Amino acid sequence: MSDDFQIKSIIAKEILDSRSNPTIRVSVTLSDNSVGSANVPSGASTGAHEAIELRDNDPSRFSGKGVLKAVANVNNTIAKKLTGMKFNDIDTIDRTLIELDGTENKSNLGANSILGVSLATIHAISSSNQVPLYQYISNITNNKISLPVPMFNILNGGSHASNSTDIQEFMVIPSGLNSFSESLQFGAETYQSLKSLLSKDGKSTNVGDEGGFAPEMKSNQAAIEIILKAIENAGYKVGRDCYLGLDVAASEFYIDSKYELKKDNLNLNSDEMVQYLINLVNSYPILSIEDGLAEDDWDGWATLTQQIGNKIQLVGDDLYTTNVARLTKGIQETCSNSILIKFNQIGSITETFDAIDLAKNAKWSNVISHRSGETEDTTIADLAVGTGAGQIKTGAPARSERVAKYNRLLSIEEELKGSVSYAGKSAFPFLS
Repeated sequence: MSDDFQIKSIIAKEILDSRSNPTIRVSVTLSDNSVGSANVPSGASTGAHEAIELRDNDPSRFSGKGVLKAVANVNNTIAKKLTGMKFNDIDTIDRTLIELDGTENKSNLGANSILGVSLATIHAISSSNQVPLYQYISNITNNKISLPVPMFNILNGGSHASNSTDIQEFMVIPSGLNSFSESLQFGAETYQSLKSLLSKDGKSTNVGDEGGFAPEMKSNQAAIEIILKAIENAGYKVGRDCYLGLDVAASEFYIDSKYELKKDNLNLNSDEMVQYLINLVNSYPILSIEDGLAEDDWDGWATLTQQIGNKIQLVGDDLYTTNVARLTKGIQETCSNSILIKFNQIGSITETFDAIDLAKNAKWSNVISHRSGETEDTTIADLAVGTGAGQIKTGAPARSERVAKYNRLLSIEEELKGSVSYAGKSAFPFLS
């Protein structure tokens, strides 16, 4: 593998994401004419501690959501700094970008500008080395390659679908199947089964931001019940082939120190919210709960982990925002046992690797994740495989910006031809 690179050019442009909002695409060309390109995703239910996504705030364009400032930062400030620069690894590029920005939250250049360059550069490096991105990631992070368990978000609520449920995502997790391709088939068949049930019940089959159906449900429990029936009707067995997962996104309904679950007509304090989640786990075959409590309710997280952290996965998303400093606190205080990984929360691929490594060293699980505002970019598929994360969240098996990631994983599975294992139950130590 080459250990000496030089950037020939960096070009950014404004494109659209899956919510019809602008985002940034960056292309990096190296001196050997290897090219790497990447599109930057954007979240809807964003954590308060995420790195800053730079928007134009010009009401005359895209309701202020344009990214021409971010584009200009890449084409001018960043390109001027990096063009002609020789480097040995992606870490050098990312450290240079972070120093150039000079802020803790990347508010100067924008996390979207920095991440676009970071991702495009690592694509260019892997191309220069003539290896797939997942293999290059595995090589530089010293992680064993594996195919991840997909967590299919088949029913959307919260900030991703109005008037549906309080809980933001209801997922099906095929941890008991034998391959990624079998798991994708399970996801598609269960998704279609759910569509049939919703139609039969006279409910909407319109979809939310992440491709899951967004019907108006009487309660959060009603959403779980209909999904369990959909799995059964599709010919699969819960507890053997698959389990359920929830992304509660509790920060979205945490108001004045209370958790307002409008669908269940509940207004709960932290301890009561913990008990609410425990009751769900005791009542249903739930394997994973993400953001069950608000992003700064550290005491509540610690209580929840103490109560049920020995039997299910508790994933911190808004709690950690892929930030090593916040993750370190969570590990020290045992506030969960898993972290959601979103590289646009932190703003560079190197810092993303750092968070993954820290979680692994603590014997926590990693869940590689998309955002609700996505593009056809498939980098997270390679990231999940190359780091051996074991799990990936990238929405329903529907809408091309979601399916692109699943299809990339199918291609990787075919390339590897059975030489690499499907993570399956091994991704969830509570199942062993």
